[in-house]
Amino acid sequence: QVQLVESGGGLGQPGGSLRLSCATSGSVFSINNMGWYRQAPGKQRELVAIFERDGITTYGDAVKGRFTLSRDNAENTVDLQMNSLKPEDTAVYYCYAGVVDVTREGLHRVLDVWGQGTLVTVSS
Repeated sequence: QVQLVESGGGLGQPGGSLRLSCATSGSVFSINNMGWYRQAPGKQRELVAIFERDGITTYGDAVKGRFTLSRDNAENTVDLQMNSLKPEDTAVYYCYAGVVDVTREGLHRVLDVWGQGTLVTVSS
C-alpha cells in the first residue's frame, strides 16, 4: 500500500549541485528510518544517507561532507542536497523507508519500502 515517490534526478555537472526528494504515498502508521541508497552498474548498492529513528543521521563515506539529508516530518518527506558533485556519484539512487503498517486485524508489521530509483548522471 505504501509507496515512495522520488523526484529530482537528472544530469549534473562536476562541482555542481542536485537535489533529490522522496515522499511517502499512502497511509503509514509510522516511519522508523528513511533515506537514500545508490547503485552503479555492476556494483553493490551502498548507503548514501539515512535518518535513524533515534534522530541520528548516517552518511556513507563517499558522500560525507558533500551531501546533506533533511526531513519534513509533516509530509513524511526527505530531501538530499548533493553538492560538489563528482563523476563517481553517477548511479541510480533509491529512496528507502522502514515503515510500520497496521493491518485490519490490528497487527503491526515492519516493512522495507523502496522507491523505483532515479538516475543521477554527473558529467561535463
